[in-house]
Amino acid sequence: MDSNQRESQSERQDIRYSVVMVTAPSREEAETIANALIAARLAACVSLVPVYSIYTWQGEIHHNEEWQLFVKSDLAQFDALSKKIQSLHSYEVPEIIALPIVAGFPPYLQWISEQVQSSHPH
Repeated sequence: MDSNQRESQSERQDIRYSVVMVTAPSREEAETIANALIAARLAACVSLVPVYSIYTWQGEIHHNEEWQLFVKSDLAQFDALSKKIQSLHSYEVPEIIALPIVAGFPPYLQWISEQVQSSHPH
C-alpha cells in the first residue's frame, strides 16, 4: 500500500459529511424544509425528487407519492438539522437518516464546508 492509498483510507475513516434523507408528503412542504435548512446554513444543498413510497404505518400498508429530500451537510450539524426538520415536518415520525459520504470530490466537499455552519475548524 502506497502513501496515497493510506491517505485515502484515513480520510474515509474521518467521516465529516453526509447526505441526509428526508421524505415529505408534498413538494410545498419539501421546499419549505429545504429553504429553511439552507437559510439556517444547516445544509449546503437540498435536492428534491418525486418518489413513490410503500411502507407500513400503524399496522397498515400505505402507497403514497412523496418528495425525497437529499440534504448535503456536515455531520456535526445533524442534531440541529434534525430538530429544524422536525419543527417543520407534518409527519409524526419523519424519515431523517444520515448516510455518510465516505469519499467525494475535494472541491465539492470544501464547498459544503463553506456553506454550512460547522463546529469543525476551517
